Amino acid sequence: MTSFWSLRRTLLAAGGAAGATYTFSTYSRSRNSKKHRAHIVTAEGPAPTTRPLPTREENLRVLQDTPEFDVLVIGGGATGCGVALDAATRGLKTALVERDDWASGTSSRSTKLIHGGVRYLQKAIMGLDKEQYNLVKEALHERANLLEIAPHLSGPLPIMLPVYRWWQLPYFWAGIKAYDLVAGSQCVKSSYMLTKARALELFPMLKKDRLVGAIVYYDGQHNDARMNLAIALSAARHGAAVANHMEVLSLTKTTDQSGKEVISGAVMKDCLTGKEVKVKAKCVVNATGPFTDGVRHMDNEKISNICQPSAGVHIILPDYYSPESMGLLDPQTSDGRVIFFLPWEGLTIAGTTDSPCDITHSPTPTEKEIQFILNEIKNYLSSDVSVRRGDVLAAWSGIRPLVSDPNSKNTQSISRNHVIEVSPSHLVTIAGGKWTTYRSMASDTVDKAIEVCGLEPRHTDCQTDGLMLEGGDAYTPTMFIRLVQDFGLENEVAQHLAHTYGDKAFDVAKMAQMTGKRWPVVGKRLVEDFPYLEAEVKYACREYACTAIDVIARRTRLAFQNVQAAETALPTVVRILAQELGWSKQKCQDEEEAAKQFLYMEMGGKAHVDVRLQTTPDTELPAADIERYKKRFDKVAGSKGFITHMDLENIIENLGIDISEDQLHDMLEEVDTNRNGQVELDEFLQLMSSVRAGVMSSSRLERIMKMAEIVEAPDNPMKKSEDIEEGRVWY
Repeated sequence: MTSFWSLRRTLLAAGGAAGATYTFSTYSRSRNSKKHRAHIVTAEGPAPTTRPLPTREENLRVLQDTPEFDVLVIGGGATGCGVALDAATRGLKTALVERDDWASGTSSRSTKLIHGGVRYLQKAIMGLDKEQYNLVKEALHERANLLEIAPHLSGPLPIMLPVYRWWQLPYFWAGIKAYDLVAGSQCVKSSYMLTKARALELFPMLKKDRLVGAIVYYDGQHNDARMNLAIALSAARHGAAVANHMEVLSLTKTTDQSGKEVISGAVMKDCLTGKEVKVKAKCVVNATGPFTDGVRHMDNEKISNICQPSAGVHIILPDYYSPESMGLLDPQTSDGRVIFFLPWEGLTIAGTTDSPCDITHSPTPTEKEIQFILNEIKNYLSSDVSVRRGDVLAAWSGIRPLVSDPNSKNTQSISRNHVIEVSPSHLVTIAGGKWTTYRSMASDTVDKAIEVCGLEPRHTDCQTDGLMLEGGDAYTPTMFIRLVQDFGLENEVAQHLAHTYGDKAFDVAKMAQMTGKRWPVVGKRLVEDFPYLEAEVKYACREYACTAIDVIARRTRLAFQNVQAAETALPTVVRILAQELGWSKQKCQDEEEAAKQFLYMEMGGKAHVDVRLQTTPDTELPAADIERYKKRFDKVAGSKGFITHMDLENIIENLGIDISEDQLHDMLEEVDTNRNGQVELDEFLQLMSSVRAGVMSSSRLERIMKMAEIVEAPDNPMKKSEDIEEGRVWY
């Protein structure tokens, strides 16, 4: 491996990119030819397992009936699931519990990148920081491993770094080449430089003014929540007893042979039934991310905090904001942070912010953070692209578990290196780190657990480097073709299933319902414009989904992609879950309400409503427009001064449009901000002001009323049917 000091000396001495490239590449190849001849070496221990996936009920029975586990892991994020998989594959009797759902916290709210950290390498070289360099080196190996063991959920992504000053071209190029060369044989693809014309050809939305060229480098991208789930399912298949929605209430202790008080397990509660269970274990691992200190305080109330939380907000925009397969990196935002702008799941993800925050189970994105991201995007996009608040389809905040001095306030300078702490009573805590390095963090944690707690594994060395995750064993890039040919699925749906479930996609396809159409033959969608099937909700129950939120947020990613689409799908999701899990009518109502609250508070719904309420007609609309909109409103409302559900029914009937009662209710509710069951004039003007200001991209009510006005006009030459057929009314 390239040494840190030789790397820095080369960069400084070369004084330019050519010398750095030659020296780095020669040195890296000579070292890698000896130590890393294979890209990833498959683990010799556990082979891919065909063990049936136990149900949640079966796992709970194992938790209750097992006299003593070797390892009990608390926390179902990437790190906790990684620790469970590592321990299970070494032959240790392992249990894993999570208060909410797998990846319900930070692990589902990332930038979706599998990366070594370009900015960390810059800090390492410029700051003589060997620790940062080692973090990058480790992360680049883990990036290669993750791309290898879950090919269905991950892949390489080119990321463009636009350059607007000539002197920055060699500077950035040398830095990016150093990133490639530190990766050595595990480099995803080699970076390259682009002329201005070629950069605009690949990224036509880019701002042209003063652009001198661009540099493209490669990192990995993944579906983070599904990746986390794949790790948990893999742990279960390798023998770990796993249970989500299982909250640890307290840690239990006993006195060992030397008279020392040590942790011996935990008391936990099933959040779905309220039943409490006492689980014994030789070693308890605390892998709870931002909630690390909460579990540490169960062990010792007086201990000082080691974790300083930092909030990172991301937003989702329509696909037309970025090319289909090219991301963008802004290395220097107005406040010195880094912003990524990436294609993801057919849309565009932008983020992230970085600010100190309080620890909460329901982090909420603020309008200030959303506007910051939008403003930074404007700096890089062409003036032809109008960056509108109304184009934000979803927004979320994730809490990063940064390890720091509790007195430090500048979280941006904190490294995400992980630390392993062992308390006097043998609580093993793993904190810090980053998504990409979850596996190496887990390996270090299990090594420490074996050492401290005297565990006797069947395999003393880590077995997960190269171990395929759930769905990856028999996956091929052309698997979707078989799904199309064998089941009669749409191409888009087949590709989605293959990339989401890997070789388990056929199990989902077998559950898909007939559509009743000539094509596609099977595959009823949950909601239009997204490839998710109703069959996936049924299959989600086999993947330990227990709530509607589990399905819309983490089995599918609908909540993270489009809040309105997720809310539209909710009734269907709840209906299918009720059939699978035996829910009562009251339980269905509770689940739907909880999911709507989740979308409102955690997925950007509240911020969207707040900004609409702050938009006043007097300041955003000219007087002539206000008068015109008042006339449009009065035509529908009449003398009573407000629009009711019945008024909308009459309009729709006159237009000859087929809309369900649920759609009609939603149309009224999205404008009825005071929730009194009717739309008043000020609410309608606020709606029109929001549409004009770009706070909302469009409104179904606004388009229906405009259509009614056009049709009723005496000089209107068009027939209403033509307008409807041509898509002038969207509902």
